[in-house]
Amino acid sequence: MGIESEKEQEQGQEQEQEQGHEKEQGEFVLALDEGTTSCRAILFDRQGRAAASAQQEFVSGFPQAGWVEQDADEIWRTQLKVMREAASGVSAAQISAIGITNQRETLVVWDPETGEPLHQAIVWQCRRTSAMCESLKADGWEAEVRARTGLVLDPYFSGTKLKWLLDEVPGLREKAEAGRAIAGTIDSWLIWKLTEGAVHATDVSNASRTMLFNIHTLAWDEEILAKLGIPAAMLPEVKPSSGIFGYTRLLDGDGGAADSEGQAGEGGSRGIPIAGVAGDQQAALFGQGCYESGMAKNTYGTGCFLLTNTGEAPIASEKGLLTTIAWQMDGRTTYALEGSVFTAGSVVQWLRDGLGLITHASESESIAASVADTLGVYIVPAFTGLGTPYWNAEARGMITGLTRGATSAHLVRAALESIAYQTADVLGTMEAESGLRLKELRVDGGAVANSLLMQFQADLLGVSVIRPVMLETTALGAAFLAGLGVGFWSGTDELRALWEHDRTFVPERDEAWRASVYSGWQKAVGYQL
Repeated sequence: MGIESEKEQEQGQEQEQEQGHEKEQGEFVLALDEGTTSCRAILFDRQGRAAASAQQEFVSGFPQAGWVEQDADEIWRTQLKVMREAASGVSAAQISAIGITNQRETLVVWDPETGEPLHQAIVWQCRRTSAMCESLKADGWEAEVRARTGLVLDPYFSGTKLKWLLDEVPGLREKAEAGRAIAGTIDSWLIWKLTEGAVHATDVSNASRTMLFNIHTLAWDEEILAKLGIPAAMLPEVKPSSGIFGYTRLLDGDGGAADSEGQAGEGGSRGIPIAGVAGDQQAALFGQGCYESGMAKNTYGTGCFLLTNTGEAPIASEKGLLTTIAWQMDGRTTYALEGSVFTAGSVVQWLRDGLGLITHASESESIAASVADTLGVYIVPAFTGLGTPYWNAEARGMITGLTRGATSAHLVRAALESIAYQTADVLGTMEAESGLRLKELRVDGGAVANSLLMQFQADLLGVSVIRPVMLETTALGAAFLAGLGVGFWSGTDELRALWEHDRTFVPERDEAWRASVYSGWQKAVGYQL
């Protein structure tokens, strides 16, 4: 009788612990931000402010023209190192949850018994499956892929990467069919390593970027898998973006991870829950507080990634926008439209490295501000073709409108304005296809520090452009999703209150001005179409 009472007491304590885990009392959430060239970790407090951070680059390989690979083990070692460094000033007990955000579409295949990669990771930039994609188009699969996945049939996405590996790596297909090879995007790889093989999972946002996931049924698409010859058993379980994926005890370097249900290993500690996962651009949309349909963010990096929240229904695009899953939480799936600008911040690098017109990127603002306008000069920076809505891979950069009065300052200003014009192209397409009128544009990325560019963007769009205090919105979004997953934050209403804006750029020009300058841009682009 006494033994039974003791067991009942232990069970009751376990239930209390599980229930208590829904409302974590720790002080921080740790975000792991695995990017294309570096790994970052940021420790966020309850106010959504960064308490500590660490970052380290890793190497990419280019074995052939157009091929891009990375060492998955190096990514893991780098992410683990910066995770421990960022959290070095706190105990594991002070961290309520871990969130993961990652470069999307990059694919890893590994041995589920040993945890060893079976090939280099194939990076999202890699074009090795171009011929395969053309063959699939010839077979009539382009419309099917678009209808089922919301994506264009392109080497960018993970599906054809996995088929290439199965076809080209000796013995890999046999291993996969025997259950000795599994695959996933970088988030899945990190989850697997953090849980020491206990969990093979991804979230819906990353799954929606593989070209293997049906965004309507919210499941791996059996017909696409069959067409590509991919065993479904290789793929991870797809989970909501916010909620517990598994637990890790690797923060302090002790090992012995808890299992997928959080039961303790030999060390007796349950570990920290991994409770939020999203692809980098979706995480940035969440971190920017774009929780309502019609809200949009633009990340101004080397290129631009523009996402608009379209609510709970996917909107098909006829003009090359991608229909993607933004996130899933509380039983609801939120969709987004995404557009890409190939050349944004890199046009400023070209001014510096190619033309020598500036010494540092930060100089572009003051030099551009030294002239009132571009004197009719337009730069179309189609260095690698034009993206949304043109999708012209053969287009090349050009400068139009030159007169004898044009100076280097006019060229610098025209280069900055080209970023805003391309953004206007994409957002105009989004508004036309979604039927949603842009209320405001929330911005992040390195180029948003340029206030002249942000003001011109607001003037051109005719809506306010809002720059937040926290520019690391990708990591913040992962932290927010993880915090919600364990009750660290109560809901999106609380997150809205935490989001702080640094400056709002209000339109200062009228519609006649907008129509005039934008028509000049459209004429310049027209020379390439």
